[in-house]
Amino acid sequence: MTAPSLTLPKPPAARIAAWLLMLLGMWLALKLGLVVTLLSGLLVFQLTHVLANSVEGKLPPGRARAVAVIVLSAVIIGVLVLAGIGVASFFRNETGGPDVLLARLMDILNTSRHQVPALLQPYIPEDLTRLREALNEWAAEHQRQLGVAGTSVVQVGVRILIGMVLGAMIALYDELPLPHMGPLAQELIGRTTRLAVAFRQVVFAQVKISLLNTLFTAVFLLGVLPLCGVHLPLSKTLVLITFLAGLLPVVGNIISNTIITIVALSVSFYVAVAALLYLIVIHKLEYFLNARIVGGEIQARAWELLLAMLVMEAAFGLAGLVAAPVFYAYLKRELVDQGWI
Repeated sequence: MTAPSLTLPKPPAARIAAWLLMLLGMWLALKLGLVVTLLSGLLVFQLTHVLANSVEGKLPPGRARAVAVIVLSAVIIGVLVLAGIGVASFFRNETGGPDVLLARLMDILNTSRHQVPALLQPYIPEDLTRLREALNEWAAEHQRQLGVAGTSVVQVGVRILIGMVLGAMIALYDELPLPHMGPLAQELIGRTTRLAVAFRQVVFAQVKISLLNTLFTAVFLLGVLPLCGVHLPLSKTLVLITFLAGLLPVVGNIISNTIITIVALSVSFYVAVAALLYLIVIHKLEYFLNARIVGGEIQARAWELLLAMLVMEAAFGLAGLVAAPVFYAYLKRELVDQGWI
C-alpha cells in the first residue's frame, strides 16, 4: 500500500512573476554594485519602523504621524552618517593615517617574523617598500572584488546616502493609505516585505552577537592582558575591527581572530597562543548563541550560511559575501512558506 502523495497548490501566476522579478532585482544589485544602496535603505527602513512602533501610542494618526516618521528618518540618517564619520576619525586618530599605519604594521610584522614557522617567513615582507608593493599587488589582483562596492570611497558614500534616503521615503510611503493594486503589485509588496523581514532578522541578530563578541574581546585585550603586563599594539583599533568584522556571520570571527593573533605575535609566541585559545573558546560559546539567535530567527544552521557566503563570494565577490546571509534568509523563507522544504 503506497502512501498518498501530497499535491501542493500551484502558486498563482502573479506570485511566480514576482519571484522572477525579485531574483532579477537581487542579481542586478550584485552585478551593478548596488548592494550597499540596498542594505543601507533596508537599515533605515527597519530602524524607522522599530522606533515608530516603540513610540506607537505617542504618535498621532494621519499626517502628524507621517511628519513624525520623516523626523525619525532624518534623525536616523544623521546618526548613521555621524557614526560613519566617527569610525573613520577613530581609525585615523588611533593609527595616525595610512603612512604611520603601514610603518607600525611593518614593525609588527618584523617583530612577528621570528615567532612564526620558517615555512611562513618568506611570505612576510622584509621592509616597508616590500609591504607597499605587496598591498598594491593584492589590490590589483582583487580590483574586481573591491570595485563591486564602488570605484571610490566617495561613490560608495553617495550610494549609501541615496539608499538611506530611499529607505526613509519608503518608510514614509508605508505609513500612507495604499491605493488599489493589482495582483502583481500585491505579490511584489509581499516579496519585498519578506526581504525586509529577512534583513531585520539577520542583521539585528548579528549585531547582538557582534556586540557580545566585542565585549568579550575588549575584556581580554584591554583588561586581562594589561593586568598580566602585556600591552598589544593598536588594542582599541582591534576592538573596533572585531565589532565591524563580527557583523559578517561566521567569517567575521575568522578575520578578527587572524588579525589579533598576528598582532599578538609581535609581543610573543605565547601571548599569540593565549589570545588564539581565548578567542576560540569565546567563539565556541558564541556558536550556541549564534544557533539560538540567528538560526532561530531564519531557521538556518551556521554551515548553511557559510556555504551560501562561499558560493556568493565566488560568484559576485565582496558584494556577494555581504549580501549572502540576507538573500539566503529571504530565499529560504519563501521556500518554507510554500511548503517546498
